[in-house]
Amino acid sequence: MNHTTLRQSFKLGLLPMAVLLAAAGPAMATNGYFAHGYGLKAKGMGGASQAMSQDAFGGANNPASMVFAGSRLDLGVDLFMPKRDAERTGTGSPLDGKVESDQTSFYVPELGYNRMLGADKSIGLTVYGNGGLNTDYPQGSFNCGAPGGNNILCGSGRLGVDMMQLMFAPTYAMKLNESHALGASLLVGYQRFKAEGLQAFDNAQQSESPGSVTNNGYDSSTGLGVRLGWQGKVGSAVTLGASYSSRLHMGKFEKYKGLFAEQGSFDIPSNFGIGLSLTPMAGVTVALDLNRINYSEVASVGGPGAVQAQLGSAHGPGFGWRDINVFKLGAQWKASDALTVRAGYNKGQNPIGASDVTFNIVAPGVVTTHYTLGWTWAASATSEFTGAYMVAPRNSVSGASLFGNFPGFPASTETIGMKQSSFGLAWAWKY
Repeated sequence: MNHTTLRQSFKLGLLPMAVLLAAAGPAMATNGYFAHGYGLKAKGMGGASQAMSQDAFGGANNPASMVFAGSRLDLGVDLFMPKRDAERTGTGSPLDGKVESDQTSFYVPELGYNRMLGADKSIGLTVYGNGGLNTDYPQGSFNCGAPGGNNILCGSGRLGVDMMQLMFAPTYAMKLNESHALGASLLVGYQRFKAEGLQAFDNAQQSESPGSVTNNGYDSSTGLGVRLGWQGKVGSAVTLGASYSSRLHMGKFEKYKGLFAEQGSFDIPSNFGIGLSLTPMAGVTVALDLNRINYSEVASVGGPGAVQAQLGSAHGPGFGWRDINVFKLGAQWKASDALTVRAGYNKGQNPIGASDVTFNIVAPGVVTTHYTLGWTWAASATSEFTGAYMVAPRNSVSGASLFGNFPGFPASTETIGMKQSSFGLAWAWKY
């Protein structure tokens, strides 16, 4: 069986779960394009999870936590509601205007399974949406010289992108002793993408591969990586945790090799986190995580937009996203034998600078601050229900438009902005 056949077979094996998430829609997640947390318990605590072992989402957080979580099945869905907008000002012409993305709600399912192998080993599977990008702007009435008007990036018709990243994380964890554990997850990535309305860049002057820039429908790619983790109790009230996820080298988007740098490459960047949890009194836990996402190591994501190179080339323009640090703080209180309540705060850096606003009109991942609430109700010894709510106030970035470098286009300022909220429910079976 050749490499192409293997890749095709692999894609077919991922199809059932991919269809599930594709039907639900992608998430424009909150720390850049990564989600602010994985698993609804973590989402209710601002995403803090490195030193927690509450569910079967260790494959997305810290694999070592799975051996402390017990045998369980977690199923959930998050209703994600972003609002995105873009505006151009300063030309004093029909090139000025504001648009808002039409698609404002997405369902994001999640699944976690863990099975204990005796008292000191476990195997499991976490399936989750790593993150995504989605914008869907109407054409508007921007006058870039074409009859009938243009969208805000001077193309025709609707403008936007649709990116979804789905992760399968089979996980093995083992205790070193009663207090410390190691874990490893194989990361199997599937992503799909489409772009529309970018006709202004679909030519031999702007792109190395014209015809492979926009309006080519969905394309998909797959790749592999690994997540490693450690978790350990270092005192009666203190637990520490750390994990590292490698870069996933994904297959290229052939239909969009004229858009993304390196002929359609769009890898998933490496990231790592450290965390601690404290139990200062019975029933109360406080958790703190520090995470880093290395967006700059992926050329199509971290490469600057304002470069003198064609789209799709080895050093072609990217979104210009910087590496970011994320601070996650959460607390939970076991109010009764049945009810646990949670609250959290998530503060991430904005990856987008003023010089890269134009390209990020289709990817305005500028939200930085998130407030969360959550709860779990134990209906029985084996069944529980969890809910989580998140709100992220609007943040915006303004900068000089790259269209000012085009002949005949006046200098102008563009502003991108986004705010978000989400609400999720999950059910767990402990067996």
